[in-house]
Amino acid sequence: MCGIGGVLTRGGPASASGLERMTDSLRHRGPDESSTWVEDRLGLAHTRLSIIDLAASHQPMHAVDRSWSVVFNGEIFNYRELREDLDYPFHTEGDTEVLVAGLVRHGIRFVERLRGQFSIAAFDHTGRTLHLVRDRLGVLPLYYRLDHRGIVFGSEIKAIHAYLAEPPEVDPDSLDGYLAGRSVPAPFTLFAGVSKLPPGHRAEVGTGELRVHRYWAPPPVRATDLDPATTVDEADRRIRDAVQAALVADVPVGSYLSGGVDSSLIVAVMKELRGTAPVDTFAAGFGDPRVDELNWAQLVSDRVGTRHHQVEVRAEDFLALWPSLTWHRDAPISEPADIAVFRLAQTARQHVKVVLSGEGGDELFGGYPKYRFAAWGGRARWVPAGPRQAVGRFLEARLPASMGRHRIALRALTAGSEVNQLGTWFAPFTAAERRELIGRDPAPERARQLPDGTDEIDRMLRYDLASWLPDNLLERGDRMTMAASLELRPPLLDHRLVEFAFGLPSNLKVRRGVPKWLLKEVARRYLPEEIVTRRKVGFRVPLDSWFRTGLRETARDRLAGPNSFVGSVLDRHAVSRLLDRHEGGGHDEEIRIWTLLSLEVWHEVCVDGWAKEWRAA
Repeated sequence: MCGIGGVLTRGGPASASGLERMTDSLRHRGPDESSTWVEDRLGLAHTRLSIIDLAASHQPMHAVDRSWSVVFNGEIFNYRELREDLDYPFHTEGDTEVLVAGLVRHGIRFVERLRGQFSIAAFDHTGRTLHLVRDRLGVLPLYYRLDHRGIVFGSEIKAIHAYLAEPPEVDPDSLDGYLAGRSVPAPFTLFAGVSKLPPGHRAEVGTGELRVHRYWAPPPVRATDLDPATTVDEADRRIRDAVQAALVADVPVGSYLSGGVDSSLIVAVMKELRGTAPVDTFAAGFGDPRVDELNWAQLVSDRVGTRHHQVEVRAEDFLALWPSLTWHRDAPISEPADIAVFRLAQTARQHVKVVLSGEGGDELFGGYPKYRFAAWGGRARWVPAGPRQAVGRFLEARLPASMGRHRIALRALTAGSEVNQLGTWFAPFTAAERRELIGRDPAPERARQLPDGTDEIDRMLRYDLASWLPDNLLERGDRMTMAASLELRPPLLDHRLVEFAFGLPSNLKVRRGVPKWLLKEVARRYLPEEIVTRRKVGFRVPLDSWFRTGLRETARDRLAGPNSFVGSVLDRHAVSRLLDRHEGGGHDEEIRIWTLLSLEVWHEVCVDGWAKEWRAA
């Protein structure tokens, strides 16, 4: 993958020095080479991590007739097939020139033929229009700032601020979104004036205003009476096809291996497709048997036959890496596991340049425990919201600290409308708690909409695909691997596989109370039964004990001190009560404390310290 940036001004020429600052801020995304190009009001910047056509395919790239200029981040997996249908004088063997040739022949709608992960900036010199495009599922990021001076865009927000050389400001209206989901939903960010292009969208700007178009959405459920056995066969074929597509590269490709069903299935399929060629796999642990899955990852590696590598992450790593990885994230570190993912990426980068991962399996096939509760949400809404929420508060106050998952389920089931229920499952703070912390209701235009769907599970899957997955998990995956100059590819998010999955009825995903039934049936063809049937753990970090021991003083000093940003924008007394409850041992508030601490570190690094170099070593 790469880093891209650029500018289209409304008046004077683009700044060559500003573009150089852009490439410097993005060099971790592309350490192999960097370049800039300026023509009057247009400027383009690019840093490259060479994966395909290593010696050529330099960017920015221009069409032979100079009708289009392009900077491109990502990989087009079907570029060879597309090339066969394009009459163009090719000079390289890579996917970038295929993109340019397709734009010349078909215009911007050519992006709808791409299979892969990408963020694209393409300037149509004939129409004097800049086009920004983000891939269908949001695997790769793209940000922009539009004001009276023009539009500045980049793969990361820091590139925009580097070009402008102006201190960033906080967008207070985005605080509610962050507290609701540990990340801010597109198109908003925590930075005032900076927008995030949503997945499956493209934007265009010329002499007029910015126009944003949605070019892709998951299809509706197509049939409800499919034969389960036939569907398993088709799912198997499509998963193999997606993994095969993701292996396109001229450099070594490995895979993360957590020991869960998703990554284990990908590794098993990958090994079959590679035959006798070696496959490197990577797993992380925390030195805590309550959450470590290293033994399961080793079991899969031994069974499949990979060269397996392990890394152990400790509390000291969190303190040491937190500021630099916040800089890479351009946002609060939303998940404690983010830092572990970086340490994993560091280890992987010593052996390969590309890794596959299992993101998307839960959101496509209903893997989270909450999907089993989806129907209960509908039944709970038969009770009026007021009494339902009062009962929820009464019961939650009596749950022991050890019943954290039950507490989350109770909050979700007793929330108000269905869309509020959907948003509460992953929310650190309920709507009422957010109002107490912020002191006001959120801006009306920031409210999430209930997606169309055939039933509660289908709507829950569509909600997560549009929010939790791109704004949290995929953003984490991109930034933490790019911080180590490593490319991440999630084969389960191949858009053809996604379209297949969302066309299926919910009873093939959560079947007879079994979450992710369809994927598990495919996995049984490749993996030991104990891997397929074991209880889902996830990539958990032992924060509960860390916050009561080594990180305890850090939390209180940062959040309750006189110079705390969190204390200045949120209710200081409510924050102190939260810390007291956790330290007393009667309540497990680890995720809430993490959410606030991450916000504090973000402000320190990305706002107060925006001009400082925080790059991870």
